[in-house]
Amino acid sequence: MDFKDSIKQISERVEKLKDNLPTEEATKNALIMPFLQVLGYDVFNPLEVLPEMSCDIGTKKGEKIDYAIMKDGIPIMLVECKHWSQDLNLHDNQLLRYFHVSKAKFGVLTNGIVYRFYTDLAETNKMDEKPFLEVNMLDLKDIQVEELKKFHKSYFDIDTILSSASELKYTGELKAIISKEFASPSPDFVRYFARQVYDGTITAKILEQFTSLTKRSIASYINDMISDRLKAAIKEDESVQIQPDAIIQPQEEKEVKILTTDEELEAFYIVKSILRNTIAADRITYRDSQTYFAVFIDNNNRKTVCRLYFDSATNKRLTFLDENKKEIHNKIGSLDDIYNYSEQLINTVKKYL
Repeated sequence: MDFKDSIKQISERVEKLKDNLPTEEATKNALIMPFLQVLGYDVFNPLEVLPEMSCDIGTKKGEKIDYAIMKDGIPIMLVECKHWSQDLNLHDNQLLRYFHVSKAKFGVLTNGIVYRFYTDLAETNKMDEKPFLEVNMLDLKDIQVEELKKFHKSYFDIDTILSSASELKYTGELKAIISKEFASPSPDFVRYFARQVYDGTITAKILEQFTSLTKRSIASYINDMISDRLKAAIKEDESVQIQPDAIIQPQEEKEVKILTTDEELEAFYIVKSILRNTIAADRITYRDSQTYFAVFIDNNNRKTVCRLYFDSATNKRLTFLDENKKEIHNKIGSLDDIYNYSEQLINTVKKYL
């Protein structure tokens, strides 16, 4: 069973068991410990998962974190647990205090349903007020599963996680702001659009009028987008249906659809994480074809970073292009082997900068 399937199994477990967990300890045993196991940690080995680790704060003694994920005798991640029905907003200050006196780079606050991941992006050794990643096990999204995988024992790398933490934090906050503005446009938001179409002075009455117009326009635009996508999907579906009376000529070739696999996307995210400190993340793009999966800069095929050939489980290749555009193949046993070519990937990108 791969990681994605294991996480989804935990999600199903949460839905099934939560109403039968009357205490915090029951929540930890039934939901949180299995989650840590899926991340590859032996919850019964204190060298990997240390329960009730002391986090004494100044003169206040006896403070303990529920779990500390350990590596080489040093905590790398703190996990503070609450009962599944608890509101996590009431408890983030507690984790913040523990984080301050620990060497761990990441803190997790969870009730077994929602997992909030924190680090110190704003100020070193001081936990951020807002998490950079929040995962709801009852509303799992594929992109969140990919981020969770970075915390797996086999893939855990502080630099790799931190390189994406900043983007995750700010995109999450921006999405929340956009959602709030779309639902209830603020005066500044309305003024911005009103000035694009209205030449007169924006009085209180005009602002009220445009608030309603802006809200309706947003709803209409979203509906149009959904409608266009549905029409495109229906059209595509109709185009591939074979009519009963249709005659297929022998010389006709069947259209081959390109399917981008989860493995290819995971490889792309690994390459992207390697390059994040060299070039802006939004400039790193990919394009799939029938024969290989390519990573570009600025979506420009003249700026190829690498190509990935995943012909089979035993024939994976990471390929670079030399000065004459000739392919140089490097066989890799697993996706983790991509990290072995970090320097070459970075040097390739630097040629385009």
